[in-house]
Amino acid sequence: MRVQINRTILQLVQGDITREEVDAIVNAANSTLLGGGGVDGAIHRAAGPQLLAETRTLGGCATGDAKISRGYRLKARHVIHAVGPVYNPRDPDVPVLLVSAYRRSLEVALANSVTSIAFPAISTGVYGYPVREAAPLALGAILDFCAQHEPITLVRYVLFDAPALAQHEKALRAVAAERRLIIVEG
Repeated sequence: MRVQINRTILQLVQGDITREEVDAIVNAANSTLLGGGGVDGAIHRAAGPQLLAETRTLGGCATGDAKISRGYRLKARHVIHAVGPVYNPRDPDVPVLLVSAYRRSLEVALANSVTSIAFPAISTGVYGYPVREAAPLALGAILDFCAQHEPITLVRYVLFDAPALAQHEKALRAVAAERRLIIVEG
């Protein structure tokens, strides 16, 4: 499923983000940037030990922010490490920080001449953000950014499993309808 806004195509796919052939992949990182479980661990394993050596020099990253490194053994030239929030339904800053992690990733991409980027579902793994709540926030943030900045031509949102893909497809239909965008199936 995909939607186009200006020159940018936003595409939802099921797959393994470490295999994406794009300029940059986004890592759902923790604030140390030193690797971890889930997507973070998979990216570090696929990129090789040079990634950890470089992220040790970045000084960590605040929640809602993003930093960039080289991609090393990945097909992607860069890894953008975005730190999403740990889910807490009583904290009003949590949705703001999630949106910020996506926006900052795209800002870092633009600053580094990235024209194609792949995202995972930030904060929906070990950080516990429910996919049904996170998906519309994430997709809305991406579409809002791309409506104002045209150099990024492809944003691929890579979901690990079919249930996550289905939740994101449902959210994209709703978000696209609000913005009067046309969805293309397949």
